[in-house]
Amino acid sequence: MRTLWKVLLLTAILALGVGSVVTAQETVDELTIIWAEWAPSDYLQQIGNLYEEETGIAVNVIQEPWGTYFDRVSAEWAAQGDAFDMVVGDSQWLGQAATQGHYVDLTDFLTSEGIDETVTPATLTYYGEYPTGSGRYWSYPTEGDADGWAYRTDLFEDPEEMAAFEAEYGYPLAVPETWMQLMDIAKFFTRPDEGLYGSAIYTQIDYDALTMGVENVLFSWGADWKDENNNVQGVVNSPEAVSALEFYRELYACCQPPGMSNAFFQEVNDAYVAGQVAMAMNYFAFFPALANPQSNPYAEVTGYFANPAGPDGDRFAALGGQGTSINAYISPERQQAAMDFIRWFAQEEIQQQWAQLGGYTTNSNVLNSPEFLEVAPYNAAFAETMTFVKDFWNIPIFGSLLSIAQTEMHEYIVGGEGTAQEALDTIAEEWDEILRDEGVIE
Repeated sequence: MRTLWKVLLLTAILALGVGSVVTAQETVDELTIIWAEWAPSDYLQQIGNLYEEETGIAVNVIQEPWGTYFDRVSAEWAAQGDAFDMVVGDSQWLGQAATQGHYVDLTDFLTSEGIDETVTPATLTYYGEYPTGSGRYWSYPTEGDADGWAYRTDLFEDPEEMAAFEAEYGYPLAVPETWMQLMDIAKFFTRPDEGLYGSAIYTQIDYDALTMGVENVLFSWGADWKDENNNVQGVVNSPEAVSALEFYRELYACCQPPGMSNAFFQEVNDAYVAGQVAMAMNYFAFFPALANPQSNPYAEVTGYFANPAGPDGDRFAALGGQGTSINAYISPERQQAAMDFIRWFAQEEIQQQWAQLGGYTTNSNVLNSPEFLEVAPYNAAFAETMTFVKDFWNIPIFGSLLSIAQTEMHEYIVGGEGTAQEALDTIAEEWDEILRDEGVIE
């Protein structure tokens, strides 16, 4: 009887609303995405505008300069803040974001919806999965990207230039098939008296620019940052790595226009548009500006090619691109709203629109469509490049490793200090200490 009395009393109290707790459902009418300051963010805003038209939910894309992008996001992580609902983050961030709880685990969402099967396996692995091979996903692959090259077809196809080049080097002037040929071509077109130089490459010390540039030759020389057990001694400072770094230093010293000692995508494109260089290394995501006659006077005579092969035929490109992740510190309602947006964005018809705007879709069907390959002059080279991409570390302490690599390689390549062997030995020693302290290697 006493138990029944308590039940009846509690029922009466709840009926009167006394002591009851009501949790209000948050209404989500706006979503915020943070990304770097570049053209794809503008394209994503246009996609967001379409989403608002269909759903009434506004999408605001906040842009942060590349040099400070990671700093801004990591500061928000440290504060467990909710200033953004989604982040389009670099693949290197996955380890830190996943293990420290900054990203929502999207495994069930992506797999149950079949979204994981709509993108290419490589992009799902590089942009979404951590640890590698685990089948756990933290991002929807959004912007596929890698390094490639733009070149002046009017120079390469000029009969006088072709004859002079073959007379000097003994083979026809054409798109380089090897890095050695690229070096020959760069030296051939370096003519300071005419204001013309052979190539523009990455040298910026901020964040990861220089390291991404070096990766193109490092991997193609058969070298790597680590072995399968994460050991770095004798790997990052191997003879192949030393040779690759020496090559990159020579390409910079011989053929880079003056004033490009701290160059990234904008400086490279600026040099090309100004008619200063015959070839320009850049991520494919920055080539739309070169294909546009309004921003590039050489647009009609610009061609594009994928990275050439190294000394032993190895051919790789530094992976760029990002995946969209959901901030773990926002409310459940906002997390669900973010998933709703990703589900909509992942639809093939929306991915087609994303590609038409200039975004590098990772959707398998769209990538393989004739429309994608033909919509832009650089897309065929992009599709080829994405078959041989490699990436930097994505473990939680990647930032410490990256900072050391940037500093040491910049001092050697740009500053001309010491030797390639000394720079890579220092990287190996400092990385080894960090990896052991963090328990990555024993």
